[in-house]
Amino acid sequence: MRILIEEYQYDVAKVKDILHGIDALENVEGKVSIHYVGYYYNTLLKDCVFILPKVLLKDVDGKELAFGKYEPEDIVSPDKNKELEVQEKDFLYKFAVWIYRAIVVYKNDKRNDTDIVYHTKIAQIGKGSRRLSNTYLDILLQLLQFNKDNQSFFFFIIKNLHSGYNKINWTRTISRETAIVQGEQPIYLKPVNKRRQINFDEELLVIFFSILNYIGDTYGFPKDIKCQFQLIKGAQFKTYLNGYGRTRLRQIKYKYFSDKALELWNLCYAFFDEARQVFVSTEKKEYLLVKSFYIVFEAIIDDLIGDNPLPDGMDKKQEDGKIVDHLYTAKSLIESEASQTYYIGDSKYYKMGHPLGSESIYKQYTYARNVIQWNLDIFNRGDEPKSGVRLRDDVTEGYNIIPNFFVSAKMDEAFDYANDGIEKTDRQHNRHRKEQFKNRLFDRDTLLLFHYDINFLFVLSLYARDNTSQKVEWKRKVRDKFREEIQDWLQDDFDFYAMAAKPGVDARQYFKTHFQEVLGKTYTPFADNNIFSLALDKEDPEENNEELMSELERFFIVKPCKLGEKPEPIIEEARKVVGGIAPAPEKDGVLMVMMENYDSKSKSFIPTGKIAIGIKYTKESLEIVENLSTIGYVLFHHRNTIGQHLFAIKNACNVVSSGDVEQDRYKNVNTTEMYLSVDIDTSVELDSSMLDSTKKGYTPKSRYDAQYFTMELLNK
Repeated sequence: MRILIEEYQYDVAKVKDILHGIDALENVEGKVSIHYVGYYYNTLLKDCVFILPKVLLKDVDGKELAFGKYEPEDIVSPDKNKELEVQEKDFLYKFAVWIYRAIVVYKNDKRNDTDIVYHTKIAQIGKGSRRLSNTYLDILLQLLQFNKDNQSFFFFIIKNLHSGYNKINWTRTISRETAIVQGEQPIYLKPVNKRRQINFDEELLVIFFSILNYIGDTYGFPKDIKCQFQLIKGAQFKTYLNGYGRTRLRQIKYKYFSDKALELWNLCYAFFDEARQVFVSTEKKEYLLVKSFYIVFEAIIDDLIGDNPLPDGMDKKQEDGKIVDHLYTAKSLIESEASQTYYIGDSKYYKMGHPLGSESIYKQYTYARNVIQWNLDIFNRGDEPKSGVRLRDDVTEGYNIIPNFFVSAKMDEAFDYANDGIEKTDRQHNRHRKEQFKNRLFDRDTLLLFHYDINFLFVLSLYARDNTSQKVEWKRKVRDKFREEIQDWLQDDFDFYAMAAKPGVDARQYFKTHFQEVLGKTYTPFADNNIFSLALDKEDPEENNEELMSELERFFIVKPCKLGEKPEPIIEEARKVVGGIAPAPEKDGVLMVMMENYDSKSKSFIPTGKIAIGIKYTKESLEIVENLSTIGYVLFHHRNTIGQHLFAIKNACNVVSSGDVEQDRYKNVNTTEMYLSVDIDTSVELDSSMLDSTKKGYTPKSRYDAQYFTMELLNK
């Protein structure tokens, strides 16, 4: 067996014979590199050559070393390298199997680009001249081929084994068992069957099919076991792998005389024997190679992480020509139950420790912008996406967070296939943030990017086994991990709060009025759309976090609420403490102002908040004057529950004469001698949906007059 590593620059002189029969690129300095991954048979050397992925290479002091220890030229012939550890040699033998299986699975998936795969028949057993060396892969393939080609042989043996198995031995039955006589006929309740001697043909088949079962479970090869033998599995089979298999096969070898049985014995023994002594007849050309292995790696990650097809009808190839590698929908980072968002991934097939390029980062930001626009286009057409994802919030005009992430391959130094090893990359940077405006997490132009490393051996083996249930289970696990860890990272940079409008506050109007201050800092992600999320950068780049919080707390309940935490209990508990109707319970009085054509008239006083309400010497006006100190609100209405507008009053109301009303203060009427001077807080319109202005009675003469009432009595 010979080992080459993809894209490594070899000296031509050192590998010329090994490259016989395969295209390689030679540069002017006498270096050569191979841009394939896979397996081929070198007819010149009569030996197998494995081209392994470049993830085996690690940069150490400017040198690319296999396992971070050996120059690739030194492990071309692993059997001749005395420095290679036993574990490392065993890894090279078995790693080649995983590469083979992964390429086969990729090739069999019709969704993939199979033009990059080059394949001709591999390894057949026979009596021809033996190869220089046989690999673990050779043995496995030969075992599988033997099973495929010899179904009639197995059927004959099994049928012969079971012939006579249930025949009764009457001599032993009569001598050992007591008969019950019925109708002058003896009946034996426990007849003795004829027993066979230990059948070594059966034992050999049990060992063979147990091996097939093992390589099927371990590497994902199709088992195709058509027998009812009790197979050797689990811990018992491990004893066979650890030496008992060879021992037991040597003990029963002399029992076999047919060519087929001996051939099967040799194959089983070769499986357990590290020397791999078996005869192979090989065609002149034999290979399974894939060009541009990064495409295969992308297919692996996409199969194990992404959605296929892409959600909401998105095309993998976008309109600008860019290709989205991995895209799926999952739980939003904020909402812990119903809300979903898009997760955008990109796989990077690098050598160990290779840094992330700026071009890759820029492309990933572009993917995010394209996905946002795709979602917006669906709603602009009047449609609903099947995923239910809505990235833009119409109330706050904020955008949901779209997690972007890279997944890079790394090698597990202990050669562990069972541990996914997924973690934040230890490369130079493991997270990136691009933003147009500081401290606006929920802005369309705030884009996040995270970088993970993953154990290449784990994903390779999981993909190669092609076990649907195993893949589904891990997909769920890794998606949850991405979500939880990205949440943790964001909470390192931002403080998150849940916000709910205080009673009487119209949240929609507040966000509309204070658009500039809260845009990109607030979002409506929760199941209860009356609760909002607030995110503030801990570094406070604008130096106004404290000021903004103080302003928001005038009109909203604002409480810390971590990403993924349910806000309802937090807000409910806070409401018990806050209570009442803003701005203060002691000012429960309402100045009711009859005003038709509010939309046009309000333009004269909303900008300044200054208004003068005409009053007369009437019962209604006297009631207003008597309760001036309790008035906390002004309600504009037209004797109807529709078209009501409620505002808080900032300062105490004053009674002034017509001549003392300031020029910039709007008069609601011009026919009275006395006015009530009122300063309205027009920064936010309060919620009047629970008020009913018709509850205050009037006479035909007082229909257009201002009146006094209380918030309690107005409440529906």
